[in-house]
Amino acid sequence: MKKVVLTLTALLMASIVKGQVFNRLDASISMGTTGVGLEVSSPMGDYLQLRGGFSVMPKFHHNMTFGVQVGETNDESRFNKLSTMMQQFTGYKVNNTVDMIGEPTWSNAHLLVDVFPFKNKHWHISAGVYLGSSKVAKAYNTTEDMTSLLGVCMYNQMYDRALAYEPIVDINLNSVQFRLDDPKLMRDLHNSFEVYGRMGVHIGDYVNDVYDDQGNLIHEKGKPYMMEPDPEDGMVKVSVKTNAVRPYLGFGYSGRLVKGDDKYKISFDCGAMFWGGTPRIYTHDGTDLSRDVENIGGKVGTYVKLIKAFKVFPVLEVRFTRTIF
Repeated sequence: MKKVVLTLTALLMASIVKGQVFNRLDASISMGTTGVGLEVSSPMGDYLQLRGGFSVMPKFHHNMTFGVQVGETNDESRFNKLSTMMQQFTGYKVNNTVDMIGEPTWSNAHLLVDVFPFKNKHWHISAGVYLGSSKVAKAYNTTEDMTSLLGVCMYNQMYDRALAYEPIVDINLNSVQFRLDDPKLMRDLHNSFEVYGRMGVHIGDYVNDVYDDQGNLIHEKGKPYMMEPDPEDGMVKVSVKTNAVRPYLGFGYSGRLVKGDDKYKISFDCGAMFWGGTPRIYTHDGTDLSRDVENIGGKVGTYVKLIKAFKVFPVLEVRFTRTIF
């Protein structure tokens, strides 16, 4: 690698001495796996070209469905019983599924150097770096499921209070206040909730034991991971993250777009963007689905496996270029 850098530096210095730097400017439109982009480039002598630009992935949505359950086992009759209770008690119906919308948040600036090893200058080898936000995709619940998730939050609040024997007081539901502070009622609620368990979205199972900051075991290995709504906004969210700095290495071919006219060219590039190993898939509570959870089923599990398989991101791109001067 050191020899390559020294060779490129020597070629660049020779080009500067000969006055062959930035004596032409090309502009390009690109399309490919990195999205749609704009780019400018300029020769840096006989064998080098410098390219810089920006690309963004067009927005598109893909729906995913998660199942909601109570406790560590998927007991449909238990869920229906508690869902009915919550609707009667609070006015909010809790559905047994949550729909989430997945979308890319993919954008990159890049700076690349092309090396032309042959005299015809059709083939090139490229190296450089892509820079962008570390978050490359996200998923969030649909608007239609907001009231259902609010019901889940209320249920879990009641669960915590009941198990702690704390009165449930002054909770506003549809502009109506209610109060639960009767000792016998709280005892009965404690016993019932202790059997039922918390309510959440069952994603998969914990890969390892999970401890809190004081070293207390809070989740055993193999126990279900239940994603609960964020108490601050009542939503469930997932973010896919990689390194913000992503080295690139690839090769390509370019030629005339119009016969006999060197102003217009078409280029094809193929390479790999190195985004720092396995992408991290974080839920809003900080759990990494790619490392901390296993046995993720359904389409969600398929997506997680697909994301984990890409240690590098494949770059396939076509560019249409016009010489400005």
